[in-house]
Amino acid sequence: MRTEQSGSPTVPVADGGLRTSPGHVVRGLAMGAAEVVPGVSGGTVALVLGVYERLIDGAGHVVTALRHAVTGRFAEARAEIGRAHWWTILPLLAGMAVAVLAGARVLEPLIEDHPVGARAVFFGMVLFSIAAPARMVGRWSARDVVVAVLAAVGAFLLTGLPPGGEANPPLPVVVLAAAIAICALVLPGISGSFILLTLGLYGPTLAAVNSRDLAYVGAFALGAALGLGLFVKALQAALRSHRALTLALMTGLMVGSLRALWPWQTEDRTLLSPDDGGLAMVALALGAGLVVAGALGLQTWLDRRAAAPPLAPRAD
Repeated sequence: MRTEQSGSPTVPVADGGLRTSPGHVVRGLAMGAAEVVPGVSGGTVALVLGVYERLIDGAGHVVTALRHAVTGRFAEARAEIGRAHWWTILPLLAGMAVAVLAGARVLEPLIEDHPVGARAVFFGMVLFSIAAPARMVGRWSARDVVVAVLAAVGAFLLTGLPPGGEANPPLPVVVLAAAIAICALVLPGISGSFILLTLGLYGPTLAAVNSRDLAYVGAFALGAALGLGLFVKALQAALRSHRALTLALMTGLMVGSLRALWPWQTEDRTLLSPDDGGLAMVALALGAGLVVAGALGLQTWLDRRAAAPPLAPRAD
């Protein structure tokens, strides 16, 4: 893994494997598909696929550029825009947009028809994904462990809240809900879709996307932009100043969020014991988890290969 200087502290860059623009589109597809599913975080997928910190750093530069532009400092704004890693961000956003539009039509009925099996698959994927941020922490301190445990407890309690009743919300409520949900999207472990479900806006949001309701989608986009602008700079600073502690926090959030993906639960999120098909669901979860483990192993191998010095030419 290499690093880049961008006028600020060093930013890790994922070099292995899917480092081309088509590869980032694929990563964006995975992130967007995850955000359509309540309980699965696009931030988790970005972290597992090695683009999370670069994505946050790029978003931070965009937010800073907008702030400079509003205050008339256009030279500084252009400089910040140039540091935003667009060759990574634009393909990711394109992939996410396609996945959200397609996922609203494809994943929604699939999850509704097979809720237990779908949650089992996602449970296994997220469970095995926890290894990614946990490994990035490095040497765990007592403080890291305490923060992770507190984050896990908080996420467990949050994901146990019953879903809100769905209605036709006024646009100011949509703006506020989107601002909250985008913060969840940025954080690994907490799903933006899950927050919308808790607020009673998941169904109306999917319906607005499917029906191309421009007023609703526009209000949602405005709220997302406001939330991103307020939150991403704080997260960027945390990753730079307290990287290990922040990653420990993310690890805890992912552990606690597994509650939302427990295959056997009622509509009000009361957890149940496994039913007669428990072994099949365990097999599904294990299979999905092994796929993630294989992807993590491949990513590690590709990163090490990219970082290895080139072989010296053989003397004949």
